Amino acid sequence: MAKREKKGELSSEAYVRSNFMKIGRGANAVLTIVMILLAATIILPLLLVVIISFSSSLSIAHRGYTFFPEQWTLMGYQYLFKSGEQVARSYLITIFYTVTGTVMALAVMSMFAFVLSQKQLRGRMFLTFFMYLTMLIHGGLVARYLIYTQVYHIDNTIWVFLLPGLVGGYNVFILRTFINTTIPDSLFEAAKIDGANDFTVYLRIVMPLFKAGLATIGLFNVVSRWNDWFTGFMYVENPVLIPLQTMLIKIQKNVDFIMSNSEMSMSPDGLELIKNLPKQSMQMAIFVVSTLPILCAYPFFQKYFISGLTIGSVKG
Repeated sequence: MAKREKKGELSSEAYVRSNFMKIGRGANAVLTIVMILLAATIILPLLLVVIISFSSSLSIAHRGYTFFPEQWTLMGYQYLFKSGEQVARSYLITIFYTVTGTVMALAVMSMFAFVLSQKQLRGRMFLTFFMYLTMLIHGGLVARYLIYTQVYHIDNTIWVFLLPGLVGGYNVFILRTFINTTIPDSLFEAAKIDGANDFTVYLRIVMPLFKAGLATIGLFNVVSRWNDWFTGFMYVENPVLIPLQTMLIKIQKNVDFIMSNSEMSMSPDGLELIKNLPKQSMQMAIFVVSTLPILCAYPFFQKYFISGLTIGSVKG
């Protein structure tokens, strides 16, 4: 009798799933159209930016921003890559900063999250509150500048890109929640009974089951570190250490200075220089050069990104 009731419950549950959770053809068509439109709002502006970066200044002046320019040119990229050695060096430096800083941040934050997930740990609530406090209170730009330059003395060194941002409260809470919701406490207890210490549990149990969460936070870190131009602008003067984003900002500022300098614009050479400067196409070329690596890296994280973000945000 119990078996029949169980079969009846299972059959009714299967009936509900098969009939009430099924998407009809009309709804499926509407959702498909909506998703295509949303994808178009993302893809078409990116495509337009790429086309404008290859458009001549005269074409932009005559027809504006268009998918079908009158004249194609590489002047924006040629002007951008005139200092080719510096661009290549800044690319390599930025890749080094991004990869190394992300790996270091993931190592520190994952260990901190593992510690906070241990319910038997004394002082766990204090550490959690202390981490939460850092999300509410910030020292400000002046205090940060004084600490970096006068206390830590990490300005004009690679450490100014690596040490700040190693720990982020929001990211730590996501990783801690991911551990609490996906790894049962019985697994930790079984490992402790077998003689494993905390570091062994972290390496042998947590890390293999932690890929989705690490990929999610890793993508956040990669994007923020790759797009960081302010750190190099404020704390670095050595051209060997200038990252890509800071170098591109300086190139853009130089172009704006030339375009707005009244004395230079009054001379014949200045007029000719201003006339030939591909300002708008170079702006788009800067965007393409700085964004392309992130667009190429995203598919490698996509496999874990959605599951890691949703699982790590279900419970607090």
